[in-house]
Amino acid sequence: MELNIGTNVYRNTNGVLIVHGKEQLVLQIQPENHQLSLTMDFYDATGTQIGHVRRNIVAFDSENRFELSASPASLPLFTSPSWLKVLDKTTGETVIEATIAEHEQIHIVQGKFYSHKGQLIEITPNYCRIPGSPATFGNVIDVRGNPVSLE
Repeated sequence: MELNIGTNVYRNTNGVLIVHGKEQLVLQIQPENHQLSLTMDFYDATGTQIGHVRRNIVAFDSENRFELSASPASLPLFTSPSWLKVLDKTTGETVIEATIAEHEQIHIVQGKFYSHKGQLIEITPNYCRIPGSPATFGNVIDVRGNPVSLE
C-alpha cells in the first residue's frame, strides 16, 4: 500500500503511522467493500488520551467531541472514491481527512492532532509538520512493508 501524507509518499507501507515511537493511526482498505477504515488514538496538548476510533467506530470519546463521517461501502465493481473524516466538534477543526486515490493508494489530505507526547502534528496538502523537526514535503520513501514513522 502507498500512503501519501501531504506531498510525502511512503511506498510499500502496512498502513500504520507511528508518531514519536508509538503507533497512533492505522489506515486500511477493506477488500470486500472498498471502504477506507481508520483506527486511531486521540490525545490532547498534555498527552492525555481523550479518544479512540477502531475501524471507523468511536470506541472511546471522553468528552463527546469527535465525529467521524465516511463514504458508504460500495461494491468492488462500482468503486467510487472512498473517504473518511474526523471532526473535532469542540474546535471545528479537521483532526484527519483521508481518501483512497487509486487502488492501494491512500492520501491523508489534512490533519491536525496531538501525539502521545502532547505535540501538535499538522498535515496539509503541501507538507507535514512536527514540532522540533523541519516540515517535510516532496519526499518519496520505500518503507518495505513497515510502518511509517514520524519523529
